[in-house]
Amino acid sequence: MSLFDYPCGGSDHLNRRSLLKATALLGGVSWITTVAERLARAQESAPRDQQPMSLIVLWLAGGPSQMETFDPHYDANVADGMSGVGGQVKAIKTRASGIEIGEGLPLLAEHMDKVALVRSVVSTEGDHERATYNVKNGYRMDPTLIHPSLGSILCHETQDNVEIPRHISIIPNQWPARGGYLGDQFDAFKTFDPIGPIPDVVARVDADRVDRRRADLDVVENVFAKRRRKQLEEAKTLHRASIDAARRMMDSEHLAAFDVKKAPQALRDEFGDSAFGRGCLAAMRLIEAGVRCVEVTLDGFDSHANNLEVQNARLKDLDPAISALLKHLKERKLFERTLVVCGGEFGRTPRVNPLKGRDHWPHGFSIALAGANIAGGKVVGETAAKPVLDEKDKLKDVSDPRPVEDVHATILTALGLDPKKELQTPINRPLSLSPVGGKAIGEILA
Repeated sequence: MSLFDYPCGGSDHLNRRSLLKATALLGGVSWITTVAERLARAQESAPRDQQPMSLIVLWLAGGPSQMETFDPHYDANVADGMSGVGGQVKAIKTRASGIEIGEGLPLLAEHMDKVALVRSVVSTEGDHERATYNVKNGYRMDPTLIHPSLGSILCHETQDNVEIPRHISIIPNQWPARGGYLGDQFDAFKTFDPIGPIPDVVARVDADRVDRRRADLDVVENVFAKRRRKQLEEAKTLHRASIDAARRMMDSEHLAAFDVKKAPQALRDEFGDSAFGRGCLAAMRLIEAGVRCVEVTLDGFDSHANNLEVQNARLKDLDPAISALLKHLKERKLFERTLVVCGGEFGRTPRVNPLKGRDHWPHGFSIALAGANIAGGKVVGETAAKPVLDEKDKLKDVSDPRPVEDVHATILTALGLDPKKELQTPINRPLSLSPVGGKAIGEILA
């Protein structure tokens, strides 16, 4: 059994703690060209309806402002940014006829014919943790169980024989994608800026001493297995498999290929050569190598003060990275079988507060989708240019509101999965992949 057969491909539960050192090397999985080429040839030769789908989640943590990104409403009357609604970000035309986005995304504007926007996402969660859980998992928080994230579901429902983890979170914040009731083996493997050194994969002693240590460990393992077999079948613990897999990874000749610094500088510059840009570049190559889901986090969108400056600073990283990602997925013939989802846990208030900031706003925000089975150049829903607020400060006039569960069902459908399929939780409770009531948004499905 390969080290990476287990995280997202089977029901066997390994001891994750024993593998942490081995999996830390994932900081730069980018240049496994031989594996990628072989997988690409096999996938391209398969019928389209049998080609495996992959998912890239660009997670904008903190709550990106829809006003500054995908749903700009310029309000010329708000000169000082201290009151009123709307904002001072101008809308710019895009390659998609009739679709305008914020002026901070000029590079993405050239690719909007590939992108569908849902501008009327609504939820009932205004807290960061609860809202993150809601959008990533489709369900609201439940004290009785943890629901799996989209990537975990995709890995659970598909099988691969790749020798790298199939679910990876790059630069995660405190709430990375979880396997939930599917098991810890479906958690995303966490890694950080791909340009950094790969820790814990190079022996700190000479080769002879490593061999002696391994021999000593074999003695301990044999005793452990013998005693454990009396209580439980050894195969159910898979402890030895964990150790053997970690050994193979640390000895792998592919380690030299995991260094993102070996990417051409021109390519890194195209992605922005920021931590997030390098994460998106790594995500593309991970998908090319057979990974099912990669989540890349861009943190820092929580703009309660100085909203315009905070949002624009984040967009300088987002714009080149997402644009280059869409471009190169298309060029490498990965776009049609890779779904790209870009969004955060909620949006920002239409009104600018006294600190020139925007606060949490789950009552009408935007999520962008592109790639697999998504019809680009489409927009669903809208928020009014002059939002009208009710006595509870909620937006009254969101056109065609779409709850989070609709977006969740749409993503699963685009990935070729049935949102209504039921799985059994550990207590044998049947639960559908997506919340009951969620409906796929047919207007943006190709």
